[in-house]
Order: sequence, then C-alpha cells, then structure tokens
Amino acid sequence: MKVVKVVAAVIRNGDKIFATARGYGDYKGQWEFPGGKIESDETPQQALIREIKEELDTDIEIGSLIGTIEYDYPTFHLSMDCFWCKVISGSLVLKEAQAARWLTKDMLHSVRWLPADITIVDEIGKQLRDTSE
Repeated sequence: MKVVKVVAAVIRNGDKIFATARGYGDYKGQWEFPGGKIESDETPQQALIREIKEELDTDIEIGSLIGTIEYDYPTFHLSMDCFWCKVISGSLVLKEAQAARWLTKDMLHSVRWLPADITIVDEIGKQLRDTSE
C-alpha cells in the first residue's frame, strides 16, 4: 500500500485550537488540522511552515510533536506528524479550506473530523486540559 507522509499544525491560541473544513475531494466538508504533504527535500517542520504559508497566508512557530497518526485509508496509508503551533504573523486567510473554527476543549467533538484526524483529538483535548488547569 502506498504511504503518504504529511504534517499537521494544531494551531493554538490560549485554550482554543484552529480547525479547518476541507474544501475539496471525497472528504469535502469534514474537519482537519491544516497542513499537507512533506516533499522529498524537506523536514516535517519545513513542510509545515511552507504548507501553512500556502494554505493560510500565515507564519507559524512550531512547538512540540503531539504525536504521529498512522491510518489506513482505502487506497493509501497515511503517516501524519501533528505539532503544536502558534501564529507569529498573518491572519489565517482560508485559501483552500471552505470554513474554519476556533474550538475549545469542550467543542472538539462538535465537528465531523476526517477519519485520521479524529484519532488524535482526545490527546489534544487532554493536553489542553492539562495545561489550562
């Protein structure tokens, strides 16, 4: 099975995280953490900085790795590194997504996540709770 390596930004502002609704393809309208594919000459961090600039016209600072999602879609295996991030400049302009929301830990399950992304949502909620107490 083909392996697709991607990165995702869990952009945090206080006790909220930024999520986007996919604007294209089979999973259009489902929610995800912004990011994209890692090119062959990039580190995961370089790919994430590039993807967020392309998709959201925003510069980010990358923090710690939350975790790596391994998920089998019908036609490929996804390996996705998810990092805590914060905005350092820009205003999160949607260039590819159809919608976006800032979600608190209590709102994390209020959207329909992509199958791979949902697997790390509880961990993100736990870490949000742990750092806000």
